[in-house]
Amino acid sequence: MMSPKLTEMKKNHLKNLDCASCAANIEDNLKGLEGGRELFLIVSAVVLFVLGLIFRRELHNTPYSIGEYLVLSSAYLLSGWGILSSAGRNILRGKVFDENFLMTIATLGAIFIHELPEAVGVMLFFKVGEFFQNLSVNRSRRSIKSLLEIRPDYANLKVDGQIKKISPEEVNIGDIIVIRPGEKVPLDGEVIAGSSQVDTSALTGESMPRTVKAGEAVLAGMINKVGVLTVKVTKSFGESSISKILDLVENAEGKKAETEKFITRFARSYTPIVVSGALAVAVLPPLLTGAGFSEWIYRALVLLVISCPCALAISIPLGYFGGVGGASRRGILVKGSNFLDVLAKVSTVVFDKTGTLTKGVFKVTQVVPKNGFTEEKLIHLAAEAESQSNHPIAQSILEAYGGDVDPSVVEDYEEIAGHGIRARVRDRVVLAGNDRLLHRENIEHDVCDVDGTAVHIVVDDLYAGYIVIADELKEDALRAIRALKGLGVEKIAMLTGDSKEVAESVARRLGLDSYLAELLPEEKVAAVEKLLGEAEEDDKVTFVGDGINDAPVIARADVGIAMGGLGSDAAIETADVVIMTDAPSKVAEAIEIGRKTHKIVWENIGLAFAVKGVFIVLGVLGLATMWEAVFADVGVALIAIFNVTRVLR
Repeated sequence: MMSPKLTEMKKNHLKNLDCASCAANIEDNLKGLEGGRELFLIVSAVVLFVLGLIFRRELHNTPYSIGEYLVLSSAYLLSGWGILSSAGRNILRGKVFDENFLMTIATLGAIFIHELPEAVGVMLFFKVGEFFQNLSVNRSRRSIKSLLEIRPDYANLKVDGQIKKISPEEVNIGDIIVIRPGEKVPLDGEVIAGSSQVDTSALTGESMPRTVKAGEAVLAGMINKVGVLTVKVTKSFGESSISKILDLVENAEGKKAETEKFITRFARSYTPIVVSGALAVAVLPPLLTGAGFSEWIYRALVLLVISCPCALAISIPLGYFGGVGGASRRGILVKGSNFLDVLAKVSTVVFDKTGTLTKGVFKVTQVVPKNGFTEEKLIHLAAEAESQSNHPIAQSILEAYGGDVDPSVVEDYEEIAGHGIRARVRDRVVLAGNDRLLHRENIEHDVCDVDGTAVHIVVDDLYAGYIVIADELKEDALRAIRALKGLGVEKIAMLTGDSKEVAESVARRLGLDSYLAELLPEEKVAAVEKLLGEAEEDDKVTFVGDGINDAPVIARADVGIAMGGLGSDAAIETADVVIMTDAPSKVAEAIEIGRKTHKIVWENIGLAFAVKGVFIVLGVLGLATMWEAVFADVGVALIAIFNVTRVLR
């Protein structure tokens, strides 16, 4: 418990500070002071306890045994005052049955039957267990806290050639800011001058710096490494990536897993039953058999200590917290521990294609001339014909051509919806489009099925050849599919609005189990709903996407995963899990973390019930003393805590 003095210090300091990072530093310092105080109390109690045991006979022989009671009672109060005061406060609030109440009546009962050393031992070991629990919690929080530390403190606003340092919240969209080497990027924006390398590790988990130059985007939370960047702000601070990430992390703890909810409900019934059982053990055998009350009261007190639900109350929420923290260290933001449980049961993974499995950047990969045309002539004609279009495919052809195009050579430009374009180029009629355009215009050609998106070129009704446009696979896309299959995921599918030919090519190269192409957003939702209907009760379906059109289907899946680096705001806000690296291989990592967390939590539950069950029987039979009871309670709690730390690795 934090002392009143420390609490007052905290309130006074936080009241006078506007800077969030300064407030966090003050809180950290106060926690350090509190931790040092707790350690001092433990060491003092241990010293008194050891002295009391070594010189117990001498202390007992003092008048009225005052020496023994003075030394051991001091150790008892030093180690147990927090528990005693918490039990008292909770009783006044009507919350009687909790671990503090169990420990209080067990140790006071031990003192009543003149077992003072055992009472001190119970409190002291409980205090030590609580100290290690706090250390473990702090370790689990550290990975999440590192995300909170990327909050920028200020922005260098450029006004009339002058630089003014202001709060990021005061910067407006369209303002110009300057980011010097070593400074954090305070808001999302576009680089308009300068080039540099930026550290994105806090946002994405990537260790390698990323090079940025004019025309490229930077996100709040990145750290500028070498050059000076001039950036035009594109989002207000409240809408920036860093604000969304902080909101996701800070709200993650509020969404409890079903296992946590079950244990909370269980504890409400468990503790009254334990107290009633202990009371029955203390009273019924002496009344029925005529045995002495002292022995059975002692057994009842042992039963109370053994039955304390500390291992469950500590290790289960700590396990889920560790899972969320461990995922965040890998660039995976899980919005609540309940989603870790769902990830652990995923049997079907459905991917979007563009921007998820592929880079979403169209590129000319092949130029195939026909009927006497050359590659150079074909790409030149295509670039001139497509020069009036803003379509990404047209832009990729212009980029592949690389030369200047004179727009005056293009006349009678016409777009044919769903087919392509027609234009007069240097008095020659040029058609550029898909295979349907060729059939529509009755153009003779010997190629229909092409591996990729094909732009067929026709010049004066003569088939001139085709250009293949491909959306490149992400570097780790194949590794992602293999990793998912290695985890035993039963079905991996892809839903895309792209053509069947392109979808088939991607599915074949990646080894997907199935795919559906040329889908509208509502058709993607229908496809996922069909998979949900076919799945068994404990088999969960996840959808992974990145675009605005993916938001409905992300929301509909059992667990929706969004690509956070380049993904749309709508997809990120709707998703249950956000992957900050845009790497599909992180999907397998997220599922693995969910399974590992789920396994460790249930290992701790099984361990706690098994050990406590054995020792309860031994306690009732009189074969377990208070010392064994301490192990059954605090010892099991410590083992559970150390087991939880595995999820952070």
